[in-house]
Amino acid sequence: MKIDEVRRILTIGAGTMGHQIGFLCALHGYEVVVYDVAPPTFEATRRRLAQLADQFVKRGRLPAGEKVAVLNRITFTGDAAAAAGGVDIVTESVPEDPKLKGKVFAQFNRLCPPRTVFTTNTSTLVPSMFAEATGRPDRFLAFHFHDILLTDVVDVMPHPGTSAESVELIRAFAERLHQTVIVLERENVGYVFNAMLSDLFKSALTLASNGVAAVEDIDRAWMGVLQSAVGPFGMMDKVGLDTVWKINDYWARATNDPQLTANARFLKMRIDDGRLGVKNGAGFYTYPSPLFQQPDFLKGEG
Repeated sequence: MKIDEVRRILTIGAGTMGHQIGFLCALHGYEVVVYDVAPPTFEATRRRLAQLADQFVKRGRLPAGEKVAVLNRITFTGDAAAAAGGVDIVTESVPEDPKLKGKVFAQFNRLCPPRTVFTTNTSTLVPSMFAEATGRPDRFLAFHFHDILLTDVVDVMPHPGTSAESVELIRAFAERLHQTVIVLERENVGYVFNAMLSDLFKSALTLASNGVAAVEDIDRAWMGVLQSAVGPFGMMDKVGLDTVWKINDYWARATNDPQLTANARFLKMRIDDGRLGVKNGAGFYTYPSPLFQQPDFLKGEG
């Protein structure tokens, strides 16, 4: 399949990154279908897409008159067979569990056309962990997005069995989406940026879970020294505490590391209190006006 033949994109997962990737594809003229096992969430996803479109209009990245057309290029379904029909590229954003991802891809391998290239948006896993389960390992690789409001950087990471043609197709597709493409020469947990970010999150969580310093003071240290607008716990709120917890919990169980276990427990306490981050208005901070954005935050007030 050549890049000019790509027309229809399937996004598996309607969550934080799934809807952003779908919007970006629609913004650049592609037909997008969003599939999720929980159709009742679609109404909330539609609202988030509309808000995302408004942000793009506000920032001059989308003409106001084209907003409706972009959103109309995105459809939703809970029917896997209908979702798979005629798709050229699949992007997957389900929870960070290689068994679950492999199971989902195996299902769509039976439903998608043979030409379809599969990609995963995994944050901290590597594609070889579930490549065989996809049923088409040569047409499978990682294609990882960051928050599309903050950056245009994407990672393209093949596993040893990915064909050169598949890598080239996804690289070209990323360029059609006007992204800065980082093509990794070998698999690496966390790609490039996320590998560094994961270490930051681990350090911050370790300091907090061990009682070394309060969440707010850890953020003050980071923000004050680097003159950053946000600290690691504010970043975690943006990512979603449930997502950060799933990653920590997976690696805690995989490695039996006591510190990772303590960090996962520290996150889980907030999730159990219904604090998921920016997406539901409360995480380590409350939104839309978090404490770290207040003028006197770095002075230790508030």
